[in-house]
Amino acid sequence: MSSAPAAAIDYEQELRERLAEFRHDPLGAVRYGFPWGEAGTELARFKEPRIWQCEELDMLGAHLRNPATRFTTYRRALSSGHGPGKTSLLALLCWWNQSTYLDAMARVTANTGNQLDTTIQPEFDRWFRRAINAHWFQVNVTSIKVIDDRHESTWRLDFMPWSEKNPQGFAGKHNSGRRMFFGFEESSEISDEIFRVTNGALTDAGTEKIFFAISNPTRNQGAFYEAVFGNQRERWTQRVIDSRDIEGCDLAEIQGWLKECDGNEDADYFRVRARGLFPKGASGQFIDLETIRMAQQRRVRPMLDDPLVAGVDFAWGGADDNVIRFRKGNDARSIPPIKVKGEFTRQAAVMAGKIADVLAKLYNGEKVAQMFVDGSGVGGNAGRVVAQVRQLGFKNITEINFGHDAIDSVHYAYRRDEMWDKMKQWLAAGGAIDQDPGLAADLAKPLLVDEKLQRIKLESKESMLKRLKRSGIESTSPDDADALALTFAMPVAPAVRTRPSAPKRHSAWG
Repeated sequence: MSSAPAAAIDYEQELRERLAEFRHDPLGAVRYGFPWGEAGTELARFKEPRIWQCEELDMLGAHLRNPATRFTTYRRALSSGHGPGKTSLLALLCWWNQSTYLDAMARVTANTGNQLDTTIQPEFDRWFRRAINAHWFQVNVTSIKVIDDRHESTWRLDFMPWSEKNPQGFAGKHNSGRRMFFGFEESSEISDEIFRVTNGALTDAGTEKIFFAISNPTRNQGAFYEAVFGNQRERWTQRVIDSRDIEGCDLAEIQGWLKECDGNEDADYFRVRARGLFPKGASGQFIDLETIRMAQQRRVRPMLDDPLVAGVDFAWGGADDNVIRFRKGNDARSIPPIKVKGEFTRQAAVMAGKIADVLAKLYNGEKVAQMFVDGSGVGGNAGRVVAQVRQLGFKNITEINFGHDAIDSVHYAYRRDEMWDKMKQWLAAGGAIDQDPGLAADLAKPLLVDEKLQRIKLESKESMLKRLKRSGIESTSPDDADALALTFAMPVAPAVRTRPSAPKRHSAWG
């Protein structure tokens, strides 16, 4: 009678030790922990997870195996069409998280509570019940807990609905010194504020912190959009998944979607459902994504006599950048922008010196014909900068105040609206910009205010700041786009090129 308990204890100890070996190897754990290819099981037809899922598991493992990155937050944003197995990946990640680390914690949420109850939790239930250590866990509707009274409150996964009215109800989950996992499914529709409060739980040092945001890209604004294509890209790593590239997806069904769109792969319906791309347009968006994308891809074709114009957007501290952008006719790509962190330019003399350097320099053999600077920046130093630059001998610099009345007051409310619309027309008519995701995100930020007026009016920067702050975006001002818009402040005369005089010819006759 004594041999059976001993065998059971040995088996459990061996299983614990074996799974612990995969603490920093999610792919190895998943390959070991499920009956891949075994006859009579649900996984009999599968040798392992899909290729892209294996890649994601291995990438996370590489992050954790590296001592230099192990305790930095792993933020991963995955935008995809329908059907590649996003929820299955999230379930496999959470099973690995809970199975290989004592007292690991996880929180999983989705766009709605109904999505959590009817789609996410049942998928997790299937994977946890298939696993080699299924007997370790109690799978409930709202949680998955280890079956151990000593650890049930500290070694668990919770399916957490969220509320925009009470975002702090989602906050506060830390697991200092151990491992904390956050999984957001259908992230495109999750409130920006929930992303923000989650970031607040990722501040513990010496802790393995993992944040996966996965979604069909239904909205081209908000925290998930910013993570994949916007100006939060540097904080995240991202992947866009076309369902047609994933083995096991129903290609005939996807082809049917394309037929519904008359063969147009760039139709919003097909972009979102199949290609994993955000829709091109949005309600109230002033410059749509398709216009921006075309400007990024077209060839540069400036005219020789196009003047070289520069625009300067001041930040004066904080997380925003001081940005100098250049444009020569349709070319705003060939000369890279100059960016200086606002914290380094609090003194007017510093920025004046940098601007003077720009005006003195040759760019492709040509000097800046005219520079327009933002005169409405925080701090009120723009006038001082302009005055100091002029004292250095440069007269081709003009201060522009975004908040002043438009020159064409019939069609525009303010100078900012006027410059942005001219920039929009230029982008659509042949303008070429670089691939900087920050510029692209800036161009797409402002919304058109509908006041039932005949004049174009964009939302104020203050309103935009409040709207974007819900995304947890530190640098909320569209610095890059404002700098480019300033190059349209006023007409600039064509560059005058002097031709070298022809050599004097001497005649044999004298």
